Amino acid sequence: MNLQWTDETPRKIQSFAGSDRRKGEPDDIDDKLTNEHVDQVAEIFSTPLTGAYNWDYTIQDNRIKKLYELGKELNWNAEMDIDWNRPWPEEDFEQGAALMNLTDYPPYMALTEEQKREFWLHQNSWSLSQFLHGEQGALLVASQLTSCAPTFNAKLYAASQTFDEARHVEVFNKYIQQRIGLMYPINTSLKSILDKILTDPRWDLKFIGMQIIIEGLALSAFNTARETTPDEVLKDIIYLVVRDEARHVTFGVNYLEEFVKTLSDEEKEERAQFAYEACVVSRERLVATDVFAHFGWDVEEARQRVMEGFVMSTFRDLLFQRVIPNLKRIGLMTDKIRPKFEELGILDFENLPDDGDIDWKAMERPLDVTEEQSAEQAAIKEQMEKIVAERLAQQETCPITGRPMAEVLAEKEAASA
Repeated sequence: MNLQWTDETPRKIQSFAGSDRRKGEPDDIDDKLTNEHVDQVAEIFSTPLTGAYNWDYTIQDNRIKKLYELGKELNWNAEMDIDWNRPWPEEDFEQGAALMNLTDYPPYMALTEEQKREFWLHQNSWSLSQFLHGEQGALLVASQLTSCAPTFNAKLYAASQTFDEARHVEVFNKYIQQRIGLMYPINTSLKSILDKILTDPRWDLKFIGMQIIIEGLALSAFNTARETTPDEVLKDIIYLVVRDEARHVTFGVNYLEEFVKTLSDEEKEERAQFAYEACVVSRERLVATDVFAHFGWDVEEARQRVMEGFVMSTFRDLLFQRVIPNLKRIGLMTDKIRPKFEELGILDFENLPDDGDIDWKAMERPLDVTEEQSAEQAAIKEQMEKIVAERLAQQETCPITGRPMAEVLAEKEAASA
């Protein structure tokens, strides 16, 4: 084992030979390296973590105990429960360009068809790599919570979540190496949030940062990815991961709701401010600036171009549809912090359903990547289309066609009549 210790995050794009997406392409030098030649790079972080024993072993909340039991019952195996042998699907590059507001962007238009194919490979790789890196962060935080959570049932659940996160790291790593063949380094915004959560000594801030912010954003991002990907393998992976993540977020909301009530007003405001800052930073992690740099584009110009597009701006806001109502539920949408979220344009989500009221029927459903997944995805698609339609109705012109919005909506209404 060759271990290379570092104090800085590696910024290199990794390449893997023989992946499903890159079959038939010539190998580069990275593809020819073997495990014997490659160091395992480990970045060091230090934390003033204070652990806690719990000696009474009391089950104080049957909801948390039940979530823990479900975690044991609904385990899945990435090697056995996913069919990895399905062919790589056809890709619609033009749809992706429209979604990212790149259709008439000169640097994108200048790419050849082969370069566009390579661009979307890198774009897909970047997005999935952030899923992978986020899951490793969740794995590390969950392991910390096992030590520092003060109650017995929280320790048990954190331990079960640690295993869930390990499985998520495993499955996304396999997908990237076997299906995509490229892995991007962690986005600096995501890294900064994980660093803050991992190195803060307060156990409840770790709960807020991971269970409410990171996991809540991940749920929305996963559902969007499952809706837009043409790859049935990825759809199955995300379905299984989301079933786990839904339990994690529910655990965080139910556990924190009671604890936050015990904090002083000053302590509440401090944690509300942290949650707000984490949301601000998270909005910046959505744009693949590393990909723009790789293709030699003006990074800031390309970032602004993508961020100003209607689809990306709407998607960026949609990510918070789980976070905002959950922050309100646990008592961190304070009068002082509310105007800041309103300035971000995401306070509209505060009255959507939160994860505090547990839908046990949904939680207890057996794992099924066929019928159940289709039904769930239809419901998610309907909800997304409703929110997007509401945002579209507020536009004077259609962001896709450029026509007056009133005409577009009238045609749509006439077609559905």
